[in-house]
Amino acid sequence: MAMSWTRGLKHGVVPRHAAQLVESRSLAIASKAKKGGKGGGADAAKTPALSQELKSTTVFGANILKEGSDPKIQPDSEYPDWLWHLLDKRPVLSELRRKDPKTLPYEDLKRFVKLDNRSRIEEKNALTAKN
Repeated sequence: MAMSWTRGLKHGVVPRHAAQLVESRSLAIASKAKKGGKGGGADAAKTPALSQELKSTTVFGANILKEGSDPKIQPDSEYPDWLWHLLDKRPVLSELRRKDPKTLPYEDLKRFVKLDNRSRIEEKNALTAKN
């Protein structure tokens, strides 16, 4: 019966957008848990609280394997030296342009060339872009 009613809607009795609203499906709404029934409010109390000692010795969420455990935090001497310099601030292009390229360290010179090339490419693309 519902199919014939919606067909009648499509054939001009009601505007098309109203017919689409009638035909659209809706998602099921999750039922609320009964109060005082099985489970109910006890689910929140079942989540285990991690001890402070476990939190400070393990990297949670770093395990990428299906089977295995999260890695333990090691002493600083166990990690490579380059790791401690990853978050060091590197000079920006404007700062590198102010310095003499002949006196720059090799790493800064490589960075200057890379950033300078990138800026020239961006400028050229901006000039040739169609508006």
